[in-house]
Amino acid sequence: MAGTTNLFLSKSDLAYAELRGRILSGALAPGSRLAQYELAESLNMSITPLREAVRRLSSEGLVDVETHRDVRVAAINSAEARELFEVRLSLDPTAVQLAAAHRTPQDVTAIRTALENLLPVTRQWGEEALAAHRAVHRALYAASHNDVLIRFLDDLWDKSDRYRRLGLELPPGDDPRTRDLGEHHRIATLVIDGDGEEAARLMRDHITMSLTASAISALEDREGRGRDQGSDR
Repeated sequence: MAGTTNLFLSKSDLAYAELRGRILSGALAPGSRLAQYELAESLNMSITPLREAVRRLSSEGLVDVETHRDVRVAAINSAEARELFEVRLSLDPTAVQLAAAHRTPQDVTAIRTALENLLPVTRQWGEEALAAHRAVHRALYAASHNDVLIRFLDDLWDKSDRYRRLGLELPPGDDPRTRDLGEHHRIATLVIDGDGEEAARLMRDHITMSLTASAISALEDREGRGRDQGSDR
């Protein structure tokens, strides 16, 4: 987004959007220090709008601020991952149930188009697969036509992406990712056919076996090993 001209955004808004995008994409790694003056220079702005952006990101829990000079990208942890997972487990099934009741011909076209671009979410396909995976889910929950729910899910998916990237680093196995690919098609078919109850049930099962769920287990194991090592010192 750097260098993009948008007459409707302030410099603070532009800095916020750029930094948020870099954090969520993993370009700014969890725990890394934000070199604010260098970032401001690269965005062609003064330090003031950048600091305003940092305050907004801090309120979202995406950065940790100790002083004006010491700002770091928030670390990922199993507690946040589980909270995001639990909320998604509630909202995504609700969204597809509503989508099955309210989808329009335009929604059906959008869902089918997104499915045509779907890829297995594995290290082989990486970011391209994550983007295609998200596009399918967004086409499904956008068909709910519930603006409040859509906004919540957009934000939830933004923040969960950091954990999906961690999940990509885990041994995927062919069977889980093949199953995952097929489930998207079955959920979409149920929504298009108007079977909201079954779509919600399958979506709940789908989330339970998702990359975020795998990331939670990996993080809990990592944190447990860290505590054990600390107690041995």
